Amino acid sequence: MSTLDNILKEINKAHNIVILTHQNPDGDAIGTSTALYNGLARLNKNVELIIPEYSRVFNEVPGIEDAKKEGTRKKYDLAISIDCATIKLLNGWSNYFEDAKERIVIDHHSSNSMYGDINYIDVDAPACAQVMYVIFRYFDWEITRDIGDCLMTGIITDTGGFQYSGVSKETFEIASNLLLKGVNISKIYKKVMATHSKSSFELKRIATQRMEFLEDGKITFTYITKDDEKEVNAETGDYEGIVNEGRDIEGVEVSIFLHEMDDGFKASLRSNNDVNVSDVCMMFGGGGHPKAAGATMQGDPVQIKEKIVTEIKRQLK
Repeated sequence: MSTLDNILKEINKAHNIVILTHQNPDGDAIGTSTALYNGLARLNKNVELIIPEYSRVFNEVPGIEDAKKEGTRKKYDLAISIDCATIKLLNGWSNYFEDAKERIVIDHHSSNSMYGDINYIDVDAPACAQVMYVIFRYFDWEITRDIGDCLMTGIITDTGGFQYSGVSKETFEIASNLLLKGVNISKIYKKVMATHSKSSFELKRIATQRMEFLEDGKITFTYITKDDEKEVNAETGDYEGIVNEGRDIEGVEVSIFLHEMDDGFKASLRSNNDVNVSDVCMMFGGGGHPKAAGATMQGDPVQIKEKIVTEIKRQLK
């Protein structure tokens, strides 16, 4: 019996199911989670989607309106983790995962620690939503227009609008099939990639004014604090995309962006060619993809910058 057969068996067996994803969820986490939520709801499963906070750019993703800040029960028959490499990155509710009778992990990060009873990880997929599409097809579940919207949200955001190197022939075939379902790709792209609030623009301006160029312009570094967010009345997710500003400058190999959280700074790293930023972030308890990764770190921005740059310099040599 294959891994997917085992997953379907557990889903069929479970009476109540909880879906969890990582903290500060991006479009892939949101889109993949809501796609699964909608799919399970169509099977009349008693399913709960736990996403305490998310950016308002995802307000129109079908099913997100049902997301809960916390679960209604202490123990679920089945917990499914989506797009989350380690259990400690789950959005403050890892207890729901740990306490469930059965635990499934669905992901595409090469740094995944295989923390489920059943783990389905496709590291070749450029988005977890692409993994979920394959799962729907394997299970012979109908992909409705709403579910297609969810999946396309995930694919667009994690591929940067089909621009990253992980995009494959299969990715475009999936997009083509979702178009046939009535999914409006240009509308989704505009909403999740090309629309910014005034406060997110102000944060980006602060971050770009603060940006430093290091190692002969091969590394950029900037950060945003809670005080900065307060000053511009920022909302959840308004800092998204700032890390790409540094990466997209000519000659830059690695962009480092720090965002202050309650428990330290979230470091987001992006690279262009030679540096595997997942390896860098794993040194600090994080991980991700070779060209996009993150970690939560303690200290002030200068201390954190020095630690990260030291690791990057080893790879630049």
